[in-house]
Amino acid sequence: MQQIIIQGRGGQGAQTAGNLLAMAFFVQGRQVQCFASYGGARRGTPVSSYLRVDDKPVRLRCDIERADAILCFDASLLEGRLLASAHAGTLIVVNSAHDPAHFAQVLPGYRVIPVDGLGIARRHGLGRIVNSALLGGLACALQAPSLEVLARTLVEQAPKLHDENIAACTEGHACVAALLAGVAS
Repeated sequence: MQQIIIQGRGGQGAQTAGNLLAMAFFVQGRQVQCFASYGGARRGTPVSSYLRVDDKPVRLRCDIERADAILCFDASLLEGRLLASAHAGTLIVVNSAHDPAHFAQVLPGYRVIPVDGLGIARRHGLGRIVNSALLGGLACALQAPSLEVLARTLVEQAPKLHDENIAACTEGHACVAALLAGVAS
């Protein structure tokens, strides 16, 4: 079973991202459990979306205490309780314009992959909506769901700006692929 935490602030779209990711995994034939937790239930307070993905039915019914992956919409949230759910193998994809070396210094011992979701979103006419770019980056890092399925899910679920969301998702995916290729070489 793969356990994923998506952390953001109210209004950033962490819950939407969790739902989109869950749908994409489900379309690929995986069993999915998705639920959210709202801090103060207002714009700017921490919001978490939790996903469990498996090949068999997911029957576990508790919070995720040890995540396999974390998608963080705001680098300032990479602390305390969120990092307590990470272990040495946890993959952390974070919305940040900093390079990986920065995170190696400020968060030693964690596998952090930064994606400039805000820059990507703005380049594709999405303003501050970073969901698609970050989901593309996370999907690349996890090697699932496929970019094609994720793009199709975005088209089916996004109310508008389909081409822009697909372009941002594809660029986020490519950015992480380039970072991982650089690490591997």
